Amino acid sequence: MEALQWKRPEACANANNCPEVAITPGAVFLRSSLQPDAIARLTKTEWHNLLAGIRNGEFDA
Repeated sequence: MEALQWKRPEACANANNCPEVAITPGAVFLRSSLQPDAIARLTKTEWHNLLAGIRNGEFDA
């Protein structure tokens, strides 16, 4: 896998339990700072669908 530039939300800048994202031209990678070796790879369409679901409250308890 290519070297990825991981980013996390500003609200999590110094926390230990944060989502991290790396965006490349061909894919979007997601991981948790608690388990950095467990990486999910999404297509751009899957990434946009995930963001839309989060914004629409589809994952709210």
